[in-house]
Amino acid sequence: MANNKSAKKRILVAERNRQVNKYYKSTVRTLIKKTIISCENYKKDPNSDNQELVNTSLKKAYSLIDKAVKKNVLHRNNGANKKSRINNLVKNTLKS
Repeated sequence: MANNKSAKKRILVAERNRQVNKYYKSTVRTLIKKTIISCENYKKDPNSDNQELVNTSLKKAYSLIDKAVKKNVLHRNNGANKKSRINNLVKNTLKS
């Protein structure tokens, strides 16, 4: 265990930051999965409501990925790869 006050504080700060990072990473994964599910629903039943769900889930995922990159939770290349993957999926879904 830490011996001085500043080391104890750093342990607390590191734990707090770990919790925040965990929240961002898990929420990004969840939003990507929701985007994939809404794309599958659109493929089954292509209507304007499902298309709107696809677009809103894509916007939410993009927004949170950008925030995670801004806060250095994700590396910028990792964020760009995630955005590219879901964008290609959505583009191919809406095209067909």
